[in-house]
Amino acid sequence: MNGNSVVSAIVAMSLVTGSLAFAQDRGDSHDRGRSKQAPGQQDRRDNKGRQPDQRQVQGRANTDQRLEERGAGPNYAFHKGDRLPAEYHNRNYVVDDWRSHHLSAPPRGYHWVQVGADYVLVAIATGLILQLLLNH
Repeated sequence: MNGNSVVSAIVAMSLVTGSLAFAQDRGDSHDRGRSKQAPGQQDRRDNKGRQPDQRQVQGRANTDQRLEERGAGPNYAFHKGDRLPAEYHNRNYVVDDWRSHHLSAPPRGYHWVQVGADYVLVAIATGLILQLLLNH
């Protein structure tokens, strides 16, 4: 009986200490386990003074940069990373004899498309522009 009471006492103590660890006060009843922030840091739940998302800042920089750079095509509207409009997927615009146009060999899955006086290296399947040669 003495051994059973010792084991029972140990089990009871482990249950009590385990429940105390879960009941530990973290200072905010609505915190839900979030870690404490360092002094001077802003709470993430507070939107005031929030920094803009890096993707938004980068997108604005790309837009500003595109306004300064000349694109390809009659309206200079096609830039690297854009999708070439469907009307240029016609065989009339695709350059099959790239050597006679003094162009490099297109990588597998790409072809050269002539847009006005410019040449655009385009992915065949998606129409994404990989490279521009302006006034070539």
